[in-house]
Amino acid sequence: MPGRFITDRQHEDYMTLRRHHTQKIAAAKSGFSASTGARIDHDPRPPSQKRRDRRHGGGKPDPLAGLWDEEIVPLLEEKPGLRPIAVLEEMEHRHPERGLASARRTLERRMRAWRAEHGPDREVIFRQTHPPGRQGMSDFFDARDLGVTVAGAPLTHRIYHFTLVHSGWEHAEVVLGGESYTALASGLQNALWQLGGVPHEHRTDSLSAAFANLDQDAREDLRLRYETLCADYDMEATRNNRGIAHENGAIESRHGHLKARLEQALLLRGSRDFEELDAWRRFVAQIVARHNARHRDRLAAERPHLRPLPARRSCDYDEARVRVTSSGGFVCRKVFYTVHSRLIGYELKVRIFDDRLELFLGSTLIDTLPRGRAPSGGRGGHAYVVSYHHVIHSLRAKPQAFANLTYRDALFPRTEYRHCWEALVAAVPQRRACRIMVGLFWLAHDQTCEAELAAALIEIVADGDLPDLEELRARFTRTPGDGGPDVPVRIPAAGSYDDLIPGQGAAA
Repeated sequence: MPGRFITDRQHEDYMTLRRHHTQKIAAAKSGFSASTGARIDHDPRPPSQKRRDRRHGGGKPDPLAGLWDEEIVPLLEEKPGLRPIAVLEEMEHRHPERGLASARRTLERRMRAWRAEHGPDREVIFRQTHPPGRQGMSDFFDARDLGVTVAGAPLTHRIYHFTLVHSGWEHAEVVLGGESYTALASGLQNALWQLGGVPHEHRTDSLSAAFANLDQDAREDLRLRYETLCADYDMEATRNNRGIAHENGAIESRHGHLKARLEQALLLRGSRDFEELDAWRRFVAQIVARHNARHRDRLAAERPHLRPLPARRSCDYDEARVRVTSSGGFVCRKVFYTVHSRLIGYELKVRIFDDRLELFLGSTLIDTLPRGRAPSGGRGGHAYVVSYHHVIHSLRAKPQAFANLTYRDALFPRTEYRHCWEALVAAVPQRRACRIMVGLFWLAHDQTCEAELAAALIEIVADGDLPDLEELRARFTRTPGDGGPDVPVRIPAAGSYDDLIPGQGAAA
């Protein structure tokens, strides 16, 4: 066939057939054209001998003559990792008069062939069989390139991803922070309890991201906590070698598939913006559920091989102790949180989850706060998770403190309040602006009308006016008669409940 070299065996067959047949018949029976037979009749040497003697490029001079054996091969033997472009640039530097720019493809072919015969050993990937119930894998991937926004703000997040290797069953959930132990422990346990069983082995990557910026004692503590978590679920904890991603390949490849499914689903949705974070979480869960529905039969076959769940969940949070300062809050991992002022001076126990903080006074849960993230790329700065509900009582007594409050910009519950403050500062003296703004905060807190007041403020500012605090108080303050219509409630006789008990009452 055109473009294919004949073999020595074909040449031998042709020479034998040629004794008793014409050139055309002998060539056809040997599997090549009559013109090739004519070339063999003209030069009866075997093809292998012709290729050895043939000059480069079908008669063109070899551009690497005098360089390949003398300089390039010794260079490759000394430094096997050199790339063709680097070798070519080195030869051009040594021999500028040779004009080697057009020899790149020739060099690439020669180097590829040389490495096949004389190059170093290469790593072999050993494909594995995965028995049912044997292995589950966990990993994280960056989801920022999906372009998801929440209420118009870009969402910086990762997705925790778990899969059963045999059946392909998956679990995925949104993670707001990095690859921390709490995110891994929470995501893994959510996956196992949703699955209803436990694989014999749980495999992760090297957990280097979770160990980042930790001292040796903290790393050892984290390693022990992870091994204890797996022991609680009767799983063998294994990790792949650091930097060897293909050892976790059963889930690495599925990252791409999951991300592609999410991308396509977002395209079909027509918008990447979600009203709230929980809406995006539900969207991810729906896409994963559709995938799992296609693997229902394989999961049913694997489920009998899974181990049972333990009696209760294991610890999936970090703990810290903080003291509430006179500023009405505490600092935890470079984030300042406000709490109710009555807790000033108390020491609280904090359970740190990936998305929230649970505050305990002794053994009593007293509050749950959304978790903040420390600012990246800077030193000494703090992020703020604050609520005007916590400080409004004191701020009402000292309204001028609002102007230069360190966390003032984080105190606005909605953008409408921020725009109102900017309009006030631009139009009236600062002292009056502070009194009006604090008065608006108090009105929103006291009458629980934050959203309604925000809608009124945006209309006032849009019209170029300033809020009249007295008018807004009269508009939003509820009177005792504003509690809604009276609903008559008839309380049944106590004896009538006996009718609900089988075998008693009227039926008896």
